[in-house]
Amino acid sequence: MHAFNYNRAGSVKDAQALLGKASDGRFLAGGQSLVQAMKLRLASPSDLVDLGAIKELSGIKVSGATVEIGAMTRHAEVAASSDVKKTIPALAALAGSIGDRQVRAMGTLGGSLAHNDPAADYPAAVLGLGATVITSKRKIEADKFFKGLYETALEPGEIITAVSFPAPKRAAYAKFKNPASRFAIAGVFVADTGKGVRVAVTGAGPVVFRVPEMEKALGAKFAPESVAGVKVKAEGLNTDLHASAEYRAHLISVMAKRAVEAALK
Repeated sequence: MHAFNYNRAGSVKDAQALLGKASDGRFLAGGQSLVQAMKLRLASPSDLVDLGAIKELSGIKVSGATVEIGAMTRHAEVAASSDVKKTIPALAALAGSIGDRQVRAMGTLGGSLAHNDPAADYPAAVLGLGATVITSKRKIEADKFFKGLYETALEPGEIITAVSFPAPKRAAYAKFKNPASRFAIAGVFVADTGKGVRVAVTGAGPVVFRVPEMEKALGAKFAPESVAGVKVKAEGLNTDLHASAEYRAHLISVMAKRAVEAALK
């Protein structure tokens, strides 16, 4: 790990000012991705601006059929929240499936979304539920937030402050996980929003994506057999030591079916 300057921000405004003074600064949320990259010397920022002390970035609020979660809220907090379990149980279950206990105790919602790892779980929930990412500058719809491999719509210096999740009629998440990291080799979040069905896939491609064919089939009939016959093309999907693109394409159909089954329980 290369040497760097450590800064602890007291507010969002303070964090932006500190980053602006750095030659190559990065915001530090839970550190579960950035610190590991720094240890491997894949990232070597001149400065880290720690967001951990900014109180307004943490917490869970429920207003009617909407759950707003602060960007610095830990995965374990979301998984254990009675409000989240009651309003969007699929979101609490997803948070509880992320990594191991240490990752869930330290990792944050905002950090996961800003990093946008192609195998991360939270992007599937944000896209699947049609959530809104709230930043220090604006509000970004889920469909416009995820741009590509480790790429988002965030501008330099822009900080995710919270995410607003609309409660669906029913939803569930199913993933085929890497046994070591528990990242999704293929994960599918299915949500019946009341205004339509959304199906979001993570782990299978370079960035989280929706499957319109499955959404249309489930819109006609929300049942496991509706997605069982929908074949996803392997073209453009990931191939690595864990699974081929063809196998991931197969897993999408399997996980989608399981997610629908879970949503109906």
